[in-house]
Amino acid sequence: MNRFVLSLVSFVLLLISFALHPRGATAATDSSRYSLTLDDAVRLGLSKSRALELARLDREMASGKIRETWSEVLPQLTTSFTYTRTLKPSVLFFPDVFSGSPNPNSFIPLEISADNSASATLDLRQKLFDGSAIAGIRAASVVRKISDESYRNTRSAVVADIKQVYFDALISRDRLQLIRQSIERWELAQRDTRAMFRQGIAADIDTLQAFLSVENLRPDLIQAENMVGITMTKLKNAMGIPSESDVTLTGRLEVLPSSYPAQIAEASQEALLSRPDLRQLELQVEAEDQKVFSARSERFPVLSAFGQLQAQTAFNDDVSLADSDWPVSAAVGLQVSMPIFTGFRIGAKVEQARISRLQVMTRLADLKANIRAEIEVRLSAFNEARKRIEVQSKTISVAERSYRISQLRFREGIGSRLELIDAELQLNKAKTNYLQAVYDYLMASVLLDRALGRSGAPAELKG
Repeated sequence: MNRFVLSLVSFVLLLISFALHPRGATAATDSSRYSLTLDDAVRLGLSKSRALELARLDREMASGKIRETWSEVLPQLTTSFTYTRTLKPSVLFFPDVFSGSPNPNSFIPLEISADNSASATLDLRQKLFDGSAIAGIRAASVVRKISDESYRNTRSAVVADIKQVYFDALISRDRLQLIRQSIERWELAQRDTRAMFRQGIAADIDTLQAFLSVENLRPDLIQAENMVGITMTKLKNAMGIPSESDVTLTGRLEVLPSSYPAQIAEASQEALLSRPDLRQLELQVEAEDQKVFSARSERFPVLSAFGQLQAQTAFNDDVSLADSDWPVSAAVGLQVSMPIFTGFRIGAKVEQARISRLQVMTRLADLKANIRAEIEVRLSAFNEARKRIEVQSKTISVAERSYRISQLRFREGIGSRLELIDAELQLNKAKTNYLQAVYDYLMASVLLDRALGRSGAPAELKG
């Protein structure tokens, strides 16, 4: 009986648990928790980026623009229906030659409008030649390519932004860890000093200095903890996830494998072939060429074919609509139109189009010059950070050994506190400098990727 009661109670508690924690709520909670490597952050950011969504919409809008420009050379079919109710009939005046009136200026008014009239029309028009429409189609196709490059440029910018804030979050986390390690070392030294003071080996001033060394690091610890929170908020915003999401970074600040051109000329050549912003301006030059052609084409004749099918009727109120006649008429023809004088409007438009093209070409030349300068700066910063890593990686092991020796000498009473303080400062500086060098190396690689026109996305997301 007791077993049955226990089983029944357990079943009821299980039902209550399911009621309080439904599956949907658990899924929603889990969906706000992220454990992210660098590649995971990039993937998540690309899937949720608002900037990338705007660029995608711009690309769709460019596709709609192409369809709109093609409509200028496709057949245009329209229909219309008109109904007219006569409130006061129209009249025509005829000379009065039959009534024998002596007045030669006498006229007889005759009503010519029916009480009701209607017409139904079907119009078909087809342009056979229109230079402006042709130029518009070409320009629209170029605009679509420009939007594709803009999307690629935005995508690359999103990836670079996520990587930068991810590295910011990592270095803030690691700097916090360095401060905590320094505090732990000073707390250990403080305990050693107190023990030595009780043994009469250390002076009271040594215990006070050990206490101050720990307490002076507390403000740095508070600032570092705050910086971790700030950088994590920036990372969440860059990825497009809610700020209340629980994010854990599993990545580390470490030297990642990379392959970059060794020479500036080679790197510049890669950038000139790959950078989407440069390709955008090159395509913009093509679009400006089409604008010049379009402006000139307004001087050319426009040839169109047209056709019309029309049915119309007129009847008085004493005649039903079913009994009225609907005679049908049809016509086809060609139309040629060409401007003769437009008040110099066409010439002004051609001149403006030429100037606009020259402006874009100047911006293109300026961008090419800036790209070479940027490549030189980015490559130099990358190489400088890599060399600092090589130097600092050796310094850390030496600083750690120096600190252990100074700590041992202080415990044995043959070393001074000043010596221990200096060893601690050197160790902390070595670790900080190495951390900064790795961070600078990673940030330089992100900026160099951007300068070279590389996407920087994980391998499965490239393209």
